[in-house]
Amino acid sequence: MKKTLSDRIFDVFNVLLLGLIAMLTIFPLYYVFVVSFTDPVEYLKSSFILFPHQWSLASYSYLLATKAFVHSLGNSAFLTIVGTACSLVVTAALAYALSRKRLPGRRLLLLLILITILFSPGIIPNYLIVRNLHLINSVWALILPVLASGWNVILMKNFFDGIPVELEESAAIDGCNDITTFIRIILPLSLPSLAAFGLFYAVGYWNTFFNALLYLTDASKWPIQVLLQNILLNSQNSELGMSAYVEAPPSETLKMAAVIVATIPILIVYPFLQKHFAKGAMVGSVKG
Repeated sequence: MKKTLSDRIFDVFNVLLLGLIAMLTIFPLYYVFVVSFTDPVEYLKSSFILFPHQWSLASYSYLLATKAFVHSLGNSAFLTIVGTACSLVVTAALAYALSRKRLPGRRLLLLLILITILFSPGIIPNYLIVRNLHLINSVWALILPVLASGWNVILMKNFFDGIPVELEESAAIDGCNDITTFIRIILPLSLPSLAAFGLFYAVGYWNTFFNALLYLTDASKWPIQVLLQNILLNSQNSELGMSAYVEAPPSETLKMAAVIVATIPILIVYPFLQKHFAKGAMVGSVKG
């Protein structure tokens, strides 16, 4: 089909507009990356740098030199891996149970879950619950209160509703109970949804900050986000394991390096889940 002059003008305008939007989106990420690797001396001479003449790992070296850094990285890894696994197990099991119409009290449970979506208890009730459960200064205080999202449960329930009942009936004929059917048949069919929700949960656990400040009093149990924030605010604080004689790089380069350090793990995980993510992102959102 031959394009008219107006079609060509529209295509050129469309490409230029989308290219401009892409540049505006990518530029902040590029700037963060560049500043984090800029030599401190060069950055002090010019606070706005698009391409450094001299690259440096000074900001990363400063962050990695803290004795608590590796430990806090391990804390975040434990929190993300264990928390995501527990959240997926609870979310999938609860959603599957609610998708079975023979479950006693099914409508009441759905109503209670819906209430948790519409109304939030607030900080003080959450803190009182954690304190009464004796979870203060425990890593489980960052997992159990946010173990399952009501919204994710509803979406996954809608996904399970779309699985033919005949599969379960066939499994029952072969002698499978509900747990065996769930593990050997339902879960393998749910990999796209598990990958999507797993990524959502993992990002949430990795970025845990406020709850850690609220519930953890021992600095050795801090996740990476809290430690990075303290390094930025108290770069010469010996409690962080940094020698008082080590000269800190400019605060801006430290901030940019902290952003990169906190972002890289999720960026590494995402490509492995990408093939499932596109399909699982819309799980349960449309039901025919």
